[in-house]
Amino acid sequence: MLFYPAALPLWVAADRPFYSGKHRRHGVNLQVIASPAGDILWVSGPLPGAVHDLTAARIWGIVRELAAAGLIVLADKGYHSAGEHIRTPYKGRNKPESQKAANCAHAKLRAPGERANAQLKTWRILRKLRCCPWQAGQLAKAIHVLQTRETGG
Repeated sequence: MLFYPAALPLWVAADRPFYSGKHRRHGVNLQVIASPAGDILWVSGPLPGAVHDLTAARIWGIVRELAAAGLIVLADKGYHSAGEHIRTPYKGRNKPESQKAANCAHAKLRAPGERANAQLKTWRILRKLRCCPWQAGQLAKAIHVLQTRETGG
């Protein structure tokens, strides 16, 4: 299992909670779970862009459910200290060669899932949302259904 945040930009948002300091724009935070083959398995509902990725995963109960299922999950550095079952790359500068090699292997294993997240973001309707931010999750879930139907999965 692979675990990803998807930050979707908003065209106009008057509310400060939707402002993401990381991306320096208003946006919506969606959590995506993808298979190792690169297929999207699940898309969360929307949360304001100001919500940290790990907090969003905990709000949706993803961390708890994956731990209960006993699945090992690969995630990015934003999920550091999420639990023993969530594997993240090593942080910091001047890492020893062994940690650099481990990070390289981690990135190679996560690449198909990154592609799944990128495919979700390529849909033009999600590039700059011009609707209510709370509808972003419904749009992403509809796109997930369309992609699943298109690939015959």
